[in-house]
Amino acid sequence: MTILDELPEPIVQAPMAGGGSTPELVAAVSNAGGLGFLAAGYLTASKVRDQIASTRELTDKPFGLNVFVPERSGVDAEAVARYAERLEAEAERYGVPLGDPVGGDDDWDAKLDVLYEANVPVVSFTFGCPSREVIAQVKGHGSLVLVTVTSADEAREAVAAGADGLCVQGQEAGAHRGTFDNEGIDHTGLIPLLRKVSAAVDVPLVATGGLSSGADVAAVLAAGAVAAQLGTMFLPCRESGANPLHLAALAAGDVPTTVTRAFTGRPARGLVNRFLTEHSDAAPAAYPQVHQLTRDLRRAGDQQAMSLWAGQSYEFARPVPAAELVRELAAGARSALAAAARRWPA
Repeated sequence: MTILDELPEPIVQAPMAGGGSTPELVAAVSNAGGLGFLAAGYLTASKVRDQIASTRELTDKPFGLNVFVPERSGVDAEAVARYAERLEAEAERYGVPLGDPVGGDDDWDAKLDVLYEANVPVVSFTFGCPSREVIAQVKGHGSLVLVTVTSADEAREAVAAGADGLCVQGQEAGAHRGTFDNEGIDHTGLIPLLRKVSAAVDVPLVATGGLSSGADVAAVLAAGAVAAQLGTMFLPCRESGANPLHLAALAAGDVPTTVTRAFTGRPARGLVNRFLTEHSDAAPAAYPQVHQLTRDLRRAGDQQAMSLWAGQSYEFARPVPAAELVRELAAGARSALAAAARRWPA
C-alpha cells in the first residue's frame, strides 16, 4: 500500500508552476481528502523550502512537490537567435525587453537538496526521468516518487529507474506536456494511453489530461488508475494563485485550445490567442531558452500575448472552493461507478 492507495478521495491537484499552486490550495485539497501538489518549477530552492514550510502550517495531511528535470534534448542556438530576432517586434509593441536565453537547469541541485531535507510525502518529476541514483536518494528520504510519462516507452524507463508510480498524461492535458525529449510528442489520448502503460508496467498510475467531472474520474479509475489528477479545474478556486487575466480567459470559454512551443520552447496546451497563432510555426524546440526570451512579453498584461494554459475541458472550470471541488469530483465518481455497476452487474 502507498499514499496513493490510502487517499480518502482519489483526487490529485496537479502541480501548476507559475503561481497556480499555492500552499493554501495544496492544503485545502489535502485537507479535503485528496492530494495537493506544490510546483517547484521556476522558483528558487529557497522559495520552494518556504512553500513547503507554509503548507505544513496549513495541513498535517500528505501533499506532493513537483520538480522539473533538466532538459536533455539538444538546443539549436541559431534557431533561438532567429526566433529572438522575430520577437523584436513584439518587444517594441509592448515596450519591454526580450529576456536573455541563457538556458539553465532550474536550480536542480539545490532543489534536490531541499527534497533530501524536507521529506515531502510525494515527489513527482516532469520533463524527464531522473537517474536511478537520484530517485533512490529521494526515496531514501521518505518520499514516494512519481514520474510523469506520455508514452509506454517513457513508462518503462521510469519504472526501470526506480519510480514508485507514474503520472500518465494524455494529450488532452493543459500546460506543458511531460515528454522526456522535447522533440518526441505522443498525441495519444488519455484512456488508450492508460491501457498502453498498464500493459507495459505494473506500478500505481495517476491519470491526467482533460478531466473535469466525477464521471471522468470514474472512467480513469475503471481504466486502471488509482487516482485522477486535475489542473485546469483547480485554477479558478479561490485558493489558487492564477493570474486574473488567465482566469477571465478561461471563464469566457469561447476559443479552442492547441499545443504550441511559442511561449516556452516546449510543447504546451493553451487557449488560442494572437501570439500563439502568429509564432507557433516559428518557435524552436528550445526550453528554457524560449521561456526566458518571452518572460516579459507574457507579463505585459495583454491576454493576446499570455500563455493561457488550459486543458481541453477548460469550459467546465468554476470558481468554487478547492475542498468543495474535491468533494464534488469524488461524489460524482462514486455515483458514476455505482450506476455502471447497476447497469452491468458483475
